[in-house]
Amino acid sequence: MIGSIASTGGNVDRGYDMSGAPLLVLVSVASIQFGQAVGRTLFDDLGATGVVLLRVSIAALVLAVVTRPRVRSWPRAAWRAAGLLGVAVAGLNLLSALALRTVPLGVVVTVSFLGPLTVSLVQTRRLLDLLWALLAGAGVALLWWHPGAAVPLGGLVLAGLAGICGAGYILLTARLGGLVPGAGGLPVSLTVAALVALPFGAGGAGAVVERPALLLGAGAVALLQTVLPYVLELSVLRRLPTRVFGILASLNPAAAAIAGLIVLDQRLGPVEIAALGLVTLASGGVTLIRAGSSEPPVPSPRSRPSHGSRASDTGAGPRCCRRRS
Repeated sequence: MIGSIASTGGNVDRGYDMSGAPLLVLVSVASIQFGQAVGRTLFDDLGATGVVLLRVSIAALVLAVVTRPRVRSWPRAAWRAAGLLGVAVAGLNLLSALALRTVPLGVVVTVSFLGPLTVSLVQTRRLLDLLWALLAGAGVALLWWHPGAAVPLGGLVLAGLAGICGAGYILLTARLGGLVPGAGGLPVSLTVAALVALPFGAGGAGAVVERPALLLGAGAVALLQTVLPYVLELSVLRRLPTRVFGILASLNPAAAAIAGLIVLDQRLGPVEIAALGLVTLASGGVTLIRAGSSEPPVPSPRSRPSHGSRASDTGAGPRCCRRRS
């Protein structure tokens, strides 16, 4: 889902059957963030990196069966892009998981959202963009200057590095989408991500040998955080203007805070809530501005952001961011 901020384009509203589509986007956002929260509950049993390894491996397997990518016809450039995207997906997920060990989920998502937001900002040329950049910067500055006992500085650094990987994820998703038709690149990139995560997560993931029931938990996280959002967004983006999709996707930090509260009993203080609000406002604002500056004369229901969480997310796809990775 992480990718949705930066890849959100400018389809106009007429020509779309939007019935039920906004609700599906909200379900996708909630699925991603509650999937992350459930994954956090498995850290004690599988380790942070072990959860990442199992999740991306299961998601890669499921999506490979669903999409059946025709890799034999891929050019060398497509393999290179898929490999680099897989590295970015692994970095995004591993760093986010390591940050989650010490930082509340809502804060991790808020800070890592700056990567996709930066990509979106540099692609626009309006003076108003400076306002959105300042709002987002002010939100993160609040966390840096007043992190509090529940938000250690080291965890914020890891979340910031995850945001950098998220920016690379978006750019590489767009690159791969131009080389490979359909969504066949996603399971290949997730497979590469699993291979990158293997040396970091194999030790923790090995716990499933003695406790196979843990595999059910990891499978649930894979479905919630990657597979289900991918299926929902693939359907939604054929019916919903990407401008509207991007605005709804900007609710990810707020959804993460709610998921952290309900599943993990993580209560954010006034500073964290203010930072979350500023980044969410900046994300929604830049989405509106980009849509207004690049609307094509004729809408095309086939026009949609490249999928990658999930990556995000992979967060795959408009996930970041987006994730859908």
